[in-house]
Amino acid sequence: MSSPNETTLHELALSLVPNIGPAVFRSILAYAGDAKGFLNISKGKASKISRISNKVVEIRNQFEKNLPIAEKTLNDCLKKEIQVSTFSSLDYPLRLKGIDDFPLVIYKKGICDLNPSRSIGIVGTRSCTEYGRAVTKKIIEELAPYQPTIISGLAYGIDIDAHRAALQNDLPTIAFMGSSVDNIYPAIHKSTAKEMCLSGGLASEYAPGTTMHPSNFPQRNRLIAGMSDALIVVEAAIKGGALITAEIAYGYNKEVFAVPGNLQSQHSEGCNKLISKMKASIFTGVRDIEEALSWSKENPSESQFSKEKKWSMLPVEDQQILKLIKEKQSVEIDQLAMLTDISLPLLASKLLNLEFEGMIRSLPGKRYSLA
Repeated sequence: MSSPNETTLHELALSLVPNIGPAVFRSILAYAGDAKGFLNISKGKASKISRISNKVVEIRNQFEKNLPIAEKTLNDCLKKEIQVSTFSSLDYPLRLKGIDDFPLVIYKKGICDLNPSRSIGIVGTRSCTEYGRAVTKKIIEELAPYQPTIISGLAYGIDIDAHRAALQNDLPTIAFMGSSVDNIYPAIHKSTAKEMCLSGGLASEYAPGTTMHPSNFPQRNRLIAGMSDALIVVEAAIKGGALITAEIAYGYNKEVFAVPGNLQSQHSEGCNKLISKMKASIFTGVRDIEEALSWSKENPSESQFSKEKKWSMLPVEDQQILKLIKEKQSVEIDQLAMLTDISLPLLASKLLNLEFEGMIRSLPGKRYSLA
């Protein structure tokens, strides 16, 4: 296996290959062992990797061409005090590994803990009302005893109010951005972003120097949704980023809450719609969060990622694999394939991911046991 620095370099270079999405990326790592290994295995073996059989030479050539680009990016990040987390990095967020469209790379600035024990996403309209501002502040004041990390997007309105309220209540807060972390947008929030980096920070899947594009913002909303144990929509119009984030969180089976509002207010149309369509629960107070997530004030440091919690957040097939390994203590990959009816390439990918997450370990003879 490659060293951590080599792993980051090669995974970054692989991520820069056009049309390499999460599924292909994970398949390559599973089959080749790591990104560097993909360059060393024979063309015949590489062609067996799911989804790339007729593009092996093209992908590997581009991969090699990207290595100097990736090295320059890492050097630039080092100079700018930007940290780079790739899929195999120890600090890559476990919450995002559980979604199908996970980011291949995350760039972060500050002292971000991307695996906090508890996290709450708070989003809403950019043109919020005084009511929305007051509710946001009150929610975070009431959340303070539970010590969650507050996740939002640094945008005007509810987002920036959530970050600032978190800072006022000594809670870490992380902004997932539609721009790169060296390009604070909107620029008026630079001072808040700087303060956030002292206890939380900024995160983005866009490399430093990347040109900002409007489509980046809906794309980053999945990261806010994926990183949140529960998402609270404070105010939202009938269309907009907050509603997109809520829809994504609902699709990820996250706990979604919406603050009800005046039926005559356009700023509450989105929240009321989420509630009426049963895609969000009515938010009446922080007790709703406590009950939904089984939190307690007495033990705010209790880990969200206990073994049982980790299992419950995984896809059903992954839970099935872990249950079989637990029952049999150790099991061969061929036997797992037969018992689960999962194809060998997909099973190998899932086993590699579970190993990355520290949930299983590989044994001689292609056997696996719980870690």
